[in-house]
Amino acid sequence: MRCARCGTDCDAGMKFCRHCDASLNSACPSCGAATSPENRYCGRCGAALDPELRAPAAPRAASAGTSLPGEHKQVTVLFCDIVGSTLLTARLGAEAMRDLVSAFLKTSLAEVERYGGTVPQFLGDGFMAVFGAPLTHEDHVRRALLAAVAIQRALSGEGGGAETDRLDLPVRIGIHTGSVVFGPVAGELVMSPTVIGDTANVAARLQQAAEPVTILLSEETRRLAQDYARVETVGPLALKGKAEPASAYRLLSVSHRRRVQQVGA
Repeated sequence: MRCARCGTDCDAGMKFCRHCDASLNSACPSCGAATSPENRYCGRCGAALDPELRAPAAPRAASAGTSLPGEHKQVTVLFCDIVGSTLLTARLGAEAMRDLVSAFLKTSLAEVERYGGTVPQFLGDGFMAVFGAPLTHEDHVRRALLAAVAIQRALSGEGGGAETDRLDLPVRIGIHTGSVVFGPVAGELVMSPTVIGDTANVAARLQQAAEPVTILLSEETRRLAQDYARVETVGPLALKGKAEPASAYRLLSVSHRRRVQQVGA
């Protein structure tokens, strides 16, 4: 038995080092049972006694008192999902539905990226896109609306490509503009930055309230886009989680000309 403090060889059964008087017994870090320095594992619970044999600690999310990186940004959030995905899955089967969702995401994300948006969140049969973060765009509202129209056109088969011709897929889209915190939601866990705040919630609720093949805008988004967006009044709508009915507008078209005429406004 070798003393852990001074390295002196000691006889078996000794409790203290004959050279430095250090204790020759140690305690298991897991159960507290007495162990000997030469033991690599605890005889009571089996825990590793050698630090090099212990499994590394799992990554932990930051505690409530830890400050996470993030920045306040004014953005436009777009939620999009496939109409009737549950019935489609039952009719097509899991593998065919997987291929359909893959084509849906590939086509949609190409339009989001074309207008400078990012997609920090996927929702199985849908996604959330953000315009104005992480890169700041002063025209993030226009970019979001142009992307929404382009997505609808591409998924309806009007894009002209062979793949989009096969889709003919109805989707619903909700768009809202407001302030968010953009950044990671966990400390040491490896996760993509996302948006936190009520702006994303409102956009998601508008998407859920939209009719098939419809793009719904919030009052805030409509106001900021009134010079180039042609809309039709819808509602007011009772959105889940909101105490008061919310004004909503169906997007009909986006123009590069200013002062377009509103329908039913």
